[in-house]
Amino acid sequence: MSVYPAVYLVLPPRNHSTPPPPAPPPKPGRDEGEGAVVVERQTQKTEPPRLYQVLLLNDDFTPMEFVVMVLQEFFRHDLDTATQIMLKIHHEGRGVCGVFTKDVAATKVELVLAASRRAGHPLQCIMEAA
Repeated sequence: MSVYPAVYLVLPPRNHSTPPPPAPPPKPGRDEGEGAVVVERQTQKTEPPRLYQVLLLNDDFTPMEFVVMVLQEFFRHDLDTATQIMLKIHHEGRGVCGVFTKDVAATKVELVLAASRRAGHPLQCIMEAA
């Protein structure tokens, strides 16, 4: 058991006989909010982000089944909608897979291109401003 020596803090005695000095009176012609800044809240008008269409382009080599699979897997279309889009691509040369913000659209384009390259197909996917 260790014993620590006692430490006492000695403070000078308080002098209760003298009151604290009074606050200076306000200067004439100035308000008491000196140095205060009032800023009016401005309503900010933010525009919605620009949207981009992701399109698949027709080619003579990519199987229709692969295009349908891409539409289902990457764009979450059901079988009927994916088949309709695939036929539009086949007949008109291009078709809209979906409309997204710029970052999402660019990511979808890269995913589709990577999947088509892995499968050995020349399927082209692009994005355009909507």
